[in-house]
Order: sequence, then C-alpha cells, then structure tokens
Amino acid sequence: MKGRRVLVTGGMGFIGSAFVRMLRRERPDWEVDVLDKLTYAGNPENLRELVDTGDIRFFHGDICDKKAVEPLMADADVVVNLAAETHVDRSIMFAGDFVTTDVYGTFVLLEAARAHGIDRFVQISTDEVYGDAPGRPSREDDALMPKSPYAASKAGADRLAYSYHQTYGLPVVITRCVNNFGPRQYPEKLIPLFVTNVLEGKPLPVYGSGRNTREWIHVDDHGRALLELIDEPGVEGETFNIGTGVELSVLDITEQIVRSLGKGRDLIKHVEDRPGHVVRHAVDSQKLKNRTGWHPKLSFEEAMRATVQWYVDNERWWAPIKSGEFKAYYEKAYRGLGG
Repeated sequence: MKGRRVLVTGGMGFIGSAFVRMLRRERPDWEVDVLDKLTYAGNPENLRELVDTGDIRFFHGDICDKKAVEPLMADADVVVNLAAETHVDRSIMFAGDFVTTDVYGTFVLLEAARAHGIDRFVQISTDEVYGDAPGRPSREDDALMPKSPYAASKAGADRLAYSYHQTYGLPVVITRCVNNFGPRQYPEKLIPLFVTNVLEGKPLPVYGSGRNTREWIHVDDHGRALLELIDEPGVEGETFNIGTGVELSVLDITEQIVRSLGKGRDLIKHVEDRPGHVVRHAVDSQKLKNRTGWHPKLSFEEAMRATVQWYVDNERWWAPIKSGEFKAYYEKAYRGLGG
C-alpha cells in the first residue's frame, strides 16, 4: 500500500505515540494524522518533534465529538483506534468516563468510517475482555467475561466494531493485546510506577499477594503486529490476540525492578487487593502468527532492561507528571501510602 493516510486516535498516549513513531519509520510514504483529546495520559511531548517538523498532523479533539472526527475521517484510508480510557483502577472510581469514551466514542468513529468508506478500521481491544484465563491461554473464540468497568467498556467497543462489519460491511479488524510496557508509559501503570517510585525512594504498592499474573509485550512488538494487520488482506471481521507467551506475576516484575536498580525488597508494600482483580491474563496468539508470520522480536529481558534505563535517563519526562493530578489519584488508589 503506497500513499495511504492513517488516522491514529489517541496518538499522544503511550501505545499511540509509539505506533506513530513506528509508522514514520516503517512506512515513510504514508501520511499520518493524530487525533487526541489530551487527557491526563495524552502528552504532547510524546510526539513533539514529529509535529514540529510537519512529519505528522496533530488535531486536538475528542472522538466523542462528531465535528472533530468527520473531516479527519473524510481524508483517511486507514483508522487505528487507540483512543480510550485504559486504567482498571481509575475505571473502578470513574466508570462513566470509560463507558463514554470507550463505547460511545468508538460508535462515533464507526459511524464516520462507514459514511466515508474507510479501507480498514483497526479497533484496539484488550485481553482484559476475557476476564480470567482458564487453564489455558484465552483464544479469540472464548467468551468475554470482563471483570472491571474498563474491561467491560472495551468489550462493548470490541463487539460494537464487530457488529459494524456484520451489519454494514465495514472492514473492521479487532486486536486484543496483552500488557504493554516501554518508554513514555504514564506512571499509573505497574512498570513505570514502580521504576519511578524506586528512583524517588518511595514504596512499591503491590495489590494483595502480588501473585496475579499477566502476559507482557514491548510496545514496539505490539506496533509491528498492528502494521501486519493493516497490510494483511482478507482479515476483515476477524479478531486477533497479540501476545508473547511471557507470563510473569506482579511480584516477579517488582522484584526484577528492585534488583535492576540495586535496591532491597523492603520497598515492597502489600496493600488491600482491588475489587474484581483478575488472577491471570494470557492469550493464545497462534492465529496472528499463522496468518501474518508475526513474532515478537524483543526478548522480555532486553526490553525490560532498556525500559528501566529509559526512565532512569528521562526524569524530565516523568517527574512533572508525578507532581500534578497524579498525586491525588495515587493517594486515593493506594490508601495513604503517599505520592
């Protein structure tokens, strides 16, 4: 595909900005538009250099706003919907925000995509929609059993997108990825929170036993999978899991971070478990591998070392974030441990 114009919603966030940078590297002849509301997790610094040089076009707007969406959709060939409220903890506190952005916002995008004849609409879902993985990793045809308002809102958007393929023939592809990590991730998420807390000499709040397990992927390996699915013919109406097979518990991750920064386990503080805490997330990604040939390129160990080092080297990026709105959220989420 040459000369494509891609609209990336939520492109100033963690996964979105990493994907936009990858698009510019891997598809230099494609044009890229970014639409982002710039909520707390959307950071203009994530793509500052690409905006300033004119390598991408940035539009400040909400996916729930038809007037913001329509003109961008009219220009687009491909849409990658990464705009979402994404944090489980916040969804427990502010469920309505998640329903509005994740479900209604996706509806607005789908309606505009249908009106303008988009070539491909990639809906970014999550492995959270499955709830707990059974004795095996979750497969694409497993029941959706979301356990948090975040997971439920993403499940609603996931199935809404699918319905637009079934009802209107919209060329939708749905992805369900495991836990991402890498540079520029907002420090409410486990890895950046714990790395930066260690650097600040603050405790590491581990929910419950810390034995809950997740599957982990570097954000660039996720981006490569999305590129494969944009290019792959004949996948409209299908759903693809994206994962690495690397399953580690919260405690595993925490202890790796502490060791890598030369600190002791005394920083680890167990706190009351959160409601509806999923015991295990894991997915079977064989369908994606068989269809596209995609495989993760980065080992967990090398990607984790590079990620930790990025936060060590980039305090100027994360320190302002942790001194703002984040502090009130942290106090509420972790019951007085201090921000």
